[in-house]
Amino acid sequence: MSNGTGAEATTINGIGRVGGAFASVRDWLVRFSENRMAVAGLVFVAFVFVVALFAPQIAYYDPDEVDLTARLVPLSAEHPFGTDTFGRDIFSRVIYGARISVIAGLGSVTLALAAGIFLGAVSGFAGRTLDNVLMRIMDAVMAFPGLLLAIALMAALGASLTNVCIALAIRYTPNFARLVRASVLKEREKEYVEAAMVQGESNLRVLFRQILPNCMAPVLVQATLDFAHAIIAEASLSFLGIGVPPPTPSWGSILHEARSIMEFYPWAAIFPGLAICFSVLGLNLLGDGLRDVLDPRLSEERSSA
Repeated sequence: MSNGTGAEATTINGIGRVGGAFASVRDWLVRFSENRMAVAGLVFVAFVFVVALFAPQIAYYDPDEVDLTARLVPLSAEHPFGTDTFGRDIFSRVIYGARISVIAGLGSVTLALAAGIFLGAVSGFAGRTLDNVLMRIMDAVMAFPGLLLAIALMAALGASLTNVCIALAIRYTPNFARLVRASVLKEREKEYVEAAMVQGESNLRVLFRQILPNCMAPVLVQATLDFAHAIIAEASLSFLGIGVPPPTPSWGSILHEARSIMEFYPWAAIFPGLAICFSVLGLNLLGDGLRDVLDPRLSEERSSA
């Protein structure tokens, strides 16, 4: 009888935890849907991802197809964004450029997230000596201006999309490491951590199963903001000729090719520039909206002010 009661209590507790998790997710989705800024940012970002994913179906032409008989064709139904000095369709190149920006942003932020979360968690939980060593390394990386560090790393690694992701990941890792470290230092003093320790759970289990899940809200916000920074950084590197090598279409390289004809043919620069602005605006709106949704106290303070 007692075994049956215990099993029933365990089942009820499990159902209660699942129900509580669904309730918190539902509340989060309701708050998110009520935040117009977050929804608008999500729509912008989703649009860019859809364009990048279905670029072959959306683009009119091969982005690298050269047609010297159609050089600098004005805007038309056949070429909505015109053509460049090699007769390549700018619309198709901008559409395919979205792929490069999305890959560079996702790749660099994913690598930086993995390294930053690990380093920040270890630094905040391991003790003062290791904490000091890891944070001084992060400070040294952050001491370099972001774009200059990326340029130096690209000069050492060579121009390729993979190396762009690696260089930007090194640049953004300290952002996540310091953020996670601060959250871990705050969470480790709370009662639920002490209770887990008293129950005999190992340090790694407490860190990765108890503390880190409660540190993810600011990390998600930082990820969206660094995604926007990565798009700008990749475009800057490609504009300088040390990012994605030609003829691969990148928004930065399209701007680089358009710089000599902007005075009499501005469309070559306007559309890739608008694509960068559109993507960065969407990510910034999404990041600000997520910050308000994940931290309702901040939203209340803003409204009361």
